[in-house]
Amino acid sequence: MQQLIKSICILTGFLFCTIYPAMVRAQQKPNIIYILADDLGYGDLSCLNAGSKIKTVNVDALSKQGMSFTDAHSNSAVCTPTRYGVLTGRYAWRTRLQNGVLWGYDSMLINNNRTTVASYLKRNGYNTACIGKWHLGLDWRKDRTGKTDLSKPVAAGPRQAGFDYFYGIPASLDMAPYVYIENNRVTATSIDSVSANSDKAFWRSGPAGNDFRHEEVLPTLISKAVNYIHREVPTGNPFFLYLPLTSPHTPILPAQYKGRSGTNEYGDFVLMTDDMVGRIMQAVKDAGAEENTFIIFTSDNGASPMSDFKELAAAGHYPGYVFRGAKADIYEGGHRIPFIAKWPSRVKPGTRSDETICLTDLLATVAEIVGSPLREDEGEDSFSILPLLTGNKTYLRTSIIHHSIDGKFSIRDKHWKLILASGSGGWSTPTEKEAIAQGLSPVQLYDLSSDIGETNNMATDHPSVVRSLSALLESIVENGRSTPGAKQRNDARVVFK
Repeated sequence: MQQLIKSICILTGFLFCTIYPAMVRAQQKPNIIYILADDLGYGDLSCLNAGSKIKTVNVDALSKQGMSFTDAHSNSAVCTPTRYGVLTGRYAWRTRLQNGVLWGYDSMLINNNRTTVASYLKRNGYNTACIGKWHLGLDWRKDRTGKTDLSKPVAAGPRQAGFDYFYGIPASLDMAPYVYIENNRVTATSIDSVSANSDKAFWRSGPAGNDFRHEEVLPTLISKAVNYIHREVPTGNPFFLYLPLTSPHTPILPAQYKGRSGTNEYGDFVLMTDDMVGRIMQAVKDAGAEENTFIIFTSDNGASPMSDFKELAAAGHYPGYVFRGAKADIYEGGHRIPFIAKWPSRVKPGTRSDETICLTDLLATVAEIVGSPLREDEGEDSFSILPLLTGNKTYLRTSIIHHSIDGKFSIRDKHWKLILASGSGGWSTPTEKEAIAQGLSPVQLYDLSSDIGETNNMATDHPSVVRSLSALLESIVENGRSTPGAKQRNDARVVFK
């Protein structure tokens, strides 16, 4: 009997020592890494486009290890407003920025009292870092003449948006000032200037730090991110790394990758981007954190015309896949983007979702993961995609609003897409000016289930659908939110008709 009791105790101890730690690990808050490519097209990835001439082996591996989304959308067709939506869970057209993007010297777009993914996770025990392209404005300090003083710390930036650590650049890599900022200070010891560059390696002229070289920025950011991962994992505390890349946006600088894609310099730069993603994946693995690290890879909008679509087409490559339009446009090519999520302990490998999701959904998703509900004035346009990732509950989003560089609106509900514009709302033909000159209808309605290329305007055939979607759009604008909850205020008057 004593021997039996002893054996049971030994077995119980063994089970406790092996199973309990596994249960604890499963209950731990995951590390979260959000990789945001810049101007990467849906059709650039070989895991989403079988006809892609660019073999993105690292992102393909991420897809095989996680879930790929075929109907994911940025909340805007251009940079700044998308970034606002990613971090705040709110459509950017509710702010002062209702068209276009910010520039390198513009002031901070995120209000100090606005909850972000970073500030939310920080109050829930995470260390938070932003490494990469900010492009959400900085409150630069001025000298006595009113000129921006790059030697002084910025008054507001990523640190005020909830990030414990920041290393990156103010805006796009083709926008001055060309400086690295660490936390709230420019790292350069002196400021020089650079002349404008042209073609695919385009950048504007402007001030540049003595430690800044355009072609070195992407690998520098990745090295910083790798170091951050190796620094944070041993602490045992969860971390959130927001990694907005500078590529494959202009300047297109593929360095040693030039000629490797068999397409053009843009294709080579996409390959370089893919390798940078591979370095992040390897860093997580080497740090022993792969099992409980939630990695998302996506893009801020569709591919840019600067990639040279004609040149790519001659090589048989189409960054926009089967979609109409490109970056800046209200059409699908402007905002339908790649979205891949990997979380080994929760997401089944090699899975796919055809549900419609938006980049504003990150805040609600991490809130459900952490288990601390959002307040009424947080994430007003954010729906958790955790039910899609794990298959545990119903995904609540039913509609989505798209927005172009010109400030044109579109609303999607299931297979119907209503566009309140005569043309593309962006750079593609017909532009709004061209469409109006051609006498095109100011309303477009497409059935995406049968017309994914948005070629057959059905607005006159389905006036009841136009009225219904128009009313839904108006309601979402006026209520200050698209999620259930108390009515909220927009920051400015929103013109959507």
